[in-house]
Amino acid sequence: MATSALVVIDMLNTYDHEDADALVPSVARALPAVVDLLAEARNRGLPVIYANDNFGKWRSHHGEILDVALTGPHADLVEPVRPDESAYFVVKARHSVFYETPLAYLLGSLGVHHLILCGQVTEQCVLYSALDAHIRHLPVTVARDAVAHIHRDLADAALRMMETNMSARVVLAADAFQDVAPGGLSPPPE
Repeated sequence: MATSALVVIDMLNTYDHEDADALVPSVARALPAVVDLLAEARNRGLPVIYANDNFGKWRSHHGEILDVALTGPHADLVEPVRPDESAYFVVKARHSVFYETPLAYLLGSLGVHHLILCGQVTEQCVLYSALDAHIRHLPVTVARDAVAHIHRDLADAALRMMETNMSARVVLAADAFQDVAPGGLSPPPE
């Protein structure tokens, strides 16, 4: 049996970067599905792990990152996905949630063997995180309505790549926990 975890990628965002105008509408569309995933993961007792950029400030910690994002111009996109007290937090250096982070160690200590990914940006951080999970033999589910993009065509291609090249389950958020029992147990991958 394998424990699943929900990984929320870069949703604590200030939206003050050059691609923000293209990203914000997509985040707004994905937000309800991300909120639903968070509620379902918490209801099932699954680990929820936030993996977030540090805005280039290596002294930052998760509380500071959240505070900065909540004072930004799009706090309405951050408040609904605010981490609760049970959430885990990994500050990431680059696109992948695994690159130069303690995530692999955390997953091992939690007994996690399956990731459900949501967040932003589909064609960047979500794609590279799915690839790094695949390299580590971790099955991945991507909730296609709970990921946001900058470029729709690249996002569509990224989702196809994850499904075809990485054997990811690409499903709607409503189906992301299919075959995942309360407490986080799911059948081993076939």
